[in-house]
Amino acid sequence: MKESARYVKIVEWSDEDQCFVGSCPGLFYGGCHGKDEKAVFAELCEIVDETIALYKNDGKPLPPITCGKDYANKMLGVMNQ
Repeated sequence: MKESARYVKIVEWSDEDQCFVGSCPGLFYGGCHGKDEKAVFAELCEIVDETIALYKNDGKPLPPITCGKDYANKMLGVMNQ
């Protein structure tokens, strides 16, 4: 398993920007954007890999992992209230 798999990656539609926006909360601010959802996710995965490499090259500890927190089901619970 790649280390990047330990970080949640989100791609969502932005009505304001009229495009898909990719982010990786906890690892970096900002992200990437584009009109093609799959392309945005692919680019996001590359950015996550590159960010992890930068942390390691700089000798900095990685931020706490964000996977395994069941975000999807927690969001469904909030939406169903």
